[in-house]
Amino acid sequence: MEDKHEEKLNKAQEQVIETLAKNMELYGITMSTGLLYGTMLFQDKAMTLDEMGEALGMSKTSMSTGVRTLMDLQMVDKIWKKGTRKDHYEVNLDWHQTFIDFFSLKWRAASEQNVHAMKKSRLELQSLLQNEELSEDLKARVERSITRIDNALAYYDWLSRFIDTMESHEIFELVPKDPVKK
Repeated sequence: MEDKHEEKLNKAQEQVIETLAKNMELYGITMSTGLLYGTMLFQDKAMTLDEMGEALGMSKTSMSTGVRTLMDLQMVDKIWKKGTRKDHYEVNLDWHQTFIDFFSLKWRAASEQNVHAMKKSRLELQSLLQNEELSEDLKARVERSITRIDNALAYYDWLSRFIDTMESHEIFELVPKDPVKK
């Protein structure tokens, strides 16, 4: 009878692991890294790369790459274990913080890159406007481009403040972790 219950537990966990991995793929995380994260989620102890490889039937190199990705995203932590030389890893179970870390890292990096390019282009367009030989039609197009860039920069300013709100946890004042039950 215990085997039947164990089988149900494993099936339920495998279903969650596969779903998490598929969803993580939407955010640019490989399926194998998503499977690794899901597998680690249901462990009752920190895992070594060897244990991960054995659990997933994959190479230690693949596990190392996946763990490094998850650590960069602050979804997994390396922990010290007394009496062993091998590194051990465990999932960060604070999903709210994981969400904040993941999206803050991704959004801030993309935002800063876009803002840099837009500011550079805006300066070039402003310089172009100084040219007296510019036709009225081209001048109007340049001005529209500057306006569109200004609108985009306003959006990226908002996004930066939104990221700040998440990182400071002020977001939880607006959207509580646990909604008040009515």
